[in-house]
Amino acid sequence: MASKDEKITMLHGAGGTIMHDLVKNYVVKAFGGIADSEIPLEAMDDAAVVGDIVFKSDSHAVKPIFFPGGDIGRIAISGTVNDISCLGAQPFALACGLVLEEGLLLSDLERVLASMREACLEAGVGIVTGDTKVVEKGALGGLVMNLSGIGKRTAALDSNLEVVRKKRELKARWTLDSNLAASDKIILTGAIGDHGIAVLSAQQGLKFGSEIRSDVKPLNKMVQKLLGEVGGVVAMKDPTRGGLADALNEWTEKSHVGVLTYEDKIPIHRDVQTACEMLGLDPLEIGNEGKLIIGVVPDKAGEALEFLRQTPQGKEAQIIGEATTQFKGVAMQTLVGGKRIIARPVGDPVPRIC
Repeated sequence: MASKDEKITMLHGAGGTIMHDLVKNYVVKAFGGIADSEIPLEAMDDAAVVGDIVFKSDSHAVKPIFFPGGDIGRIAISGTVNDISCLGAQPFALACGLVLEEGLLLSDLERVLASMREACLEAGVGIVTGDTKVVEKGALGGLVMNLSGIGKRTAALDSNLEVVRKKRELKARWTLDSNLAASDKIILTGAIGDHGIAVLSAQQGLKFGSEIRSDVKPLNKMVQKLLGEVGGVVAMKDPTRGGLADALNEWTEKSHVGVLTYEDKIPIHRDVQTACEMLGLDPLEIGNEGKLIIGVVPDKAGEALEFLRQTPQGKEAQIIGEATTQFKGVAMQTLVGGKRIIARPVGDPVPRIC
């Protein structure tokens, strides 16, 4: 039980250990075990499963609401769609709750809604219901929103899992964080850090020589094609708040295996690397909004990589490591020849990135 003096801080919403402890010790403690669902709240996966329906709800408070490469509306659609996709489902309906601040320009609202429509068309999914509220000036920084979505099983997911079961035993009916096993290869679909640095540049008015743009995009169509045309995928996750370091550590904790990554295989754009060095940030801990890590059975990894590289969303994909039973947690083989531990971050170093 919390003491009467304990308060919420920004780190409680920044991914990493503090946010996960908040969810586990307060939210899951309050509501865990009530609902009858195949993938329940206490699994703390990217979404829940009720019957054959995947259900996800996600709130967005990015500041500022516009940044290079995207805006709050594009993040909201993409984030919800991608979380549903990570379980192997195809999203098919969304609900949107808008909380608008008094004084928000209607032209800005119109711009956000147009961006949301564009992202919906990219994903092939629509907003079918929602709600709108207005609060006093100075309370929000423009607007915040909640996106909820539902997705359904597909023939592509079933085909994918059949490929996996020909290689090894797998009881799960979805691509879950807990599915990773020793020797599975880990694919990262593109360069990391772009989104967090793009938002930080907009927050602080920073310039890094070239404009760094967010990677925010819906990935569901790429995922369904990968599942149906290649198969062998056991787990998927979008490394948002807390970045790649947090996502990989979450996999190791739930799957009870270690992960070895290779520094020279992790794609990072030069301008992002330079910005991180200037600011003292670790790109492994910075959030992304248009990338996935994908766990694949070993003899399908090469085919999956080649498939991803032929897509616009995965053209920079790399196999960055593999699961192992030789140690726990996440380690990196460095360029100088040693290994270093990649710990779960306390939180994303960039506030309000999504």
